[in-house]
Amino acid sequence: MTTFTVENAAALESVVPAVREVAPEMVGLRHQIHAHPELAYEEHVTSELVATRLAEWGYEVHRGLAGTGVVGTLKRGSGTRRLGLRADMDALPIQEATGLPYASQVPGKMHACGHDGHTSILLAAARVIAQERSFDGTLHLIFQPAEEGLGGGRRMVEEGLFDRFPCDAIFALHNMPGFPAGKFGFKEGSFMASSDSVTITVTGRGGHGSAPHLSADPVVAAAHIVVALQTIVSRNVDPREMAVVSVGAIHGGDAPNVIADSVQMRLTVRAYRPEIRAMLRERITQLAQAQAATLGVKAEVDYHWRYPALVNDEESTRFARQVARDWLGDDGLLPPLAPLTGSEDFSFMLERCPGSYLIVGNGEGEHHRTGGCMVHNPGYDFNDAILPIAASYWVQLVRRFLSAQA
Repeated sequence: MTTFTVENAAALESVVPAVREVAPEMVGLRHQIHAHPELAYEEHVTSELVATRLAEWGYEVHRGLAGTGVVGTLKRGSGTRRLGLRADMDALPIQEATGLPYASQVPGKMHACGHDGHTSILLAAARVIAQERSFDGTLHLIFQPAEEGLGGGRRMVEEGLFDRFPCDAIFALHNMPGFPAGKFGFKEGSFMASSDSVTITVTGRGGHGSAPHLSADPVVAAAHIVVALQTIVSRNVDPREMAVVSVGAIHGGDAPNVIADSVQMRLTVRAYRPEIRAMLRERITQLAQAQAATLGVKAEVDYHWRYPALVNDEESTRFARQVARDWLGDDGLLPPLAPLTGSEDFSFMLERCPGSYLIVGNGEGEHHRTGGCMVHNPGYDFNDAILPIAASYWVQLVRRFLSAQA
């Protein structure tokens, strides 16, 4: 099924038998999705595949939330408990370089974050859960588009996700290279950072490079702004807190002897706490405009609020951890996790519904053959060996949350 190794041998031995039976087919399905990646809000083939499979297995299928989103609902008994599980479906605009037999067949598009794996994990669990008659309540399986930067999670919420499919708790997972394959990690409270994007346009007066005194140079002003931005975190944020202000792009000018009229700078800004997030916006705006004015140019700041910090509900996270511990023992758990500075639009769902976002190790090392190559990399691949383990975890969580005694 795979050449990857899994450090958590106990997890392999504990795979739910019914999941073990369907795992080869689900790995094949994962390879099919991987070979045909679709970007945000373009997941038409993937969502059709998901919807068709769910319908075949007896789920009530709902399409159209956030365009290409799919929700599969399964009800059992008379229980009133309602559980949501979410997976993301979109790929990234990256040219794959793995050389795998199932590598992307679409130039410039690649499943470089493992969403093909997340979707296949939830489908494998969905197939097994549909065969069971032991739970009592309602299960909503949420397949979300556009996680990679375009806010598919926010759009699903805004279009009535929890009004149409109310949940008492919602859970999601992500594979994580660099951690032992098949082990699970949990973190109460703030787990991932907010992520905002900023465009600063510095406008001056262009001219000949030989006569800078006749111009108002936006390049020099932009350089001063870049340096000054580095003081925001070091001098405005408590050292015990986290904040990131990174200038990722600067564009201005085309020739060495021409002073440009304008320069554009693009930033990413991150924090865990809302008050720090708000302060960063205020200071970035003030500092950019003040530096520009000092040098006789203007700075326009376009601040785009993107993803809020992802905050796990403590009770839900304790429950999720206990499910893994009772199933696999302490050896199946990763050591306590530190918060991550990446971001995730599952945060919009957690703002509306208690729940938890967890990770499963994808493998250690640096090569895709070990599962350790970092995400958003042309050499990344999802570790197929963790698919039945993660699917079994979802089955265990559903059994516990929607048990007749819950």
